[in-house]
Amino acid sequence: MPFGLTNAPAVFQSLINGVFQDILGKWVIAYIDDILVYSTSLEEHMRHVREVFSRLQRHRLFVKPEKCEFHQTTMSFLGYVIMRQGVEMDVTKVHAVTEWPSSSTVKELQRFLGFANFYRRFIRNCSSVAGPLTLLLKGKPRRLAWTDQAQAAFQRLKECFTTAPILRHPDPDLPFVVEVDASSSGLVALLSQRHGEPGKLHPCAFYSRKLTAAEANYDVGNRELLYIKAELEEWRHWLEARWALFFTWFQFLVTYRPGSKNCKADTLSRQFEASSEPVQPDLILPVTVILAPVRWSLMEEIRRAHADEPPPAGCPATKVFVTLQFRCQVMQWVHEAPSSGHPGIRRSIQLARRRFWWPSLGTDVEGYVQACPTCAQSWASRQLPEGLLERLPIPRRPWSHLSVDFLTDLPDSLR
Repeated sequence: MPFGLTNAPAVFQSLINGVFQDILGKWVIAYIDDILVYSTSLEEHMRHVREVFSRLQRHRLFVKPEKCEFHQTTMSFLGYVIMRQGVEMDVTKVHAVTEWPSSSTVKELQRFLGFANFYRRFIRNCSSVAGPLTLLLKGKPRRLAWTDQAQAAFQRLKECFTTAPILRHPDPDLPFVVEVDASSSGLVALLSQRHGEPGKLHPCAFYSRKLTAAEANYDVGNRELLYIKAELEEWRHWLEARWALFFTWFQFLVTYRPGSKNCKADTLSRQFEASSEPVQPDLILPVTVILAPVRWSLMEEIRRAHADEPPPAGCPATKVFVTLQFRCQVMQWVHEAPSSGHPGIRRSIQLARRRFWWPSLGTDVEGYVQACPTCAQSWASRQLPEGLLERLPIPRRPWSHLSVDFLTDLPDSLR
């Protein structure tokens, strides 16, 4: 993959997602060329690493040993330091913030605030601390007016980076504690859980934001409800317990009744008993009326042909390589199938590339469509109709050039 192309990262990320499609989020996290494998035990981790290496080898992807780290309990990944206890900021990033000079232009201030927003989940009351800095960016574009209040907020925000706590990994089996700190300018929330004995609260994430102009006009009651709503929306994926949110829409009481006393519902539920013998499906239409089989035999034949001619190195992992003997059948299906309807060259190439691949796919499909007799008969001619024969213009000077075509055996004119 060449560097510098706009779509290169997206294409490579799509390839990586296809390689680890069924294990992403289970014990593998992959972001472009950074692959993180996590496990609960050493034996399980070794199996996971072998599986990752086998998939990379199968798809002809290579890694450099000097850039790999194995059997680590602490790992720096995408700006975070991940450990068994939780997640914290990367030390190198924190050092860069402590050495950050005061901003002299709007661009420099925007760059600093953007960097701080990346780690705002570690900073309590981040929006209020950075409030004097964000006020400098409001209004029409103008020169940056750096004040003493902005300098104090700048130093305070840098101190928050050095004193940020370690965020614990959320445990779905433990209850969550949500704390809210309301103010007239913004809202601050803390998501935490109790771990160990005697159950000390450990932070899992911080959340803060400033109020909009309309939200600042809310009364105290509505503003407090707004704070609760905002934090529940932010951490809904942790706070929502499966179907609990759906059940809260209804008011009902669940009671137990034995089957001997539940005659009405029990009779209906036991009236039908499934047979233990497998049921043979009956066809609604006779065999002569069936238009096509459910299973596509051509795809199975193409895959069987890979035993003699495996896919080349350039074949994408998400596409099926078509050998030479089946390319004509694939192009016939793409162009002449009833669901396709003899599309043009561009559309036929798009349909073929959705599922198949071979090196000369575009050229072959273009030649097949141009040679299709059905399309040649159906397409309307784009040439202008022939005009009437006219006399040659009379030359206006000597030695003029005349071009004459002699046509013979013409039919007699009606005039």
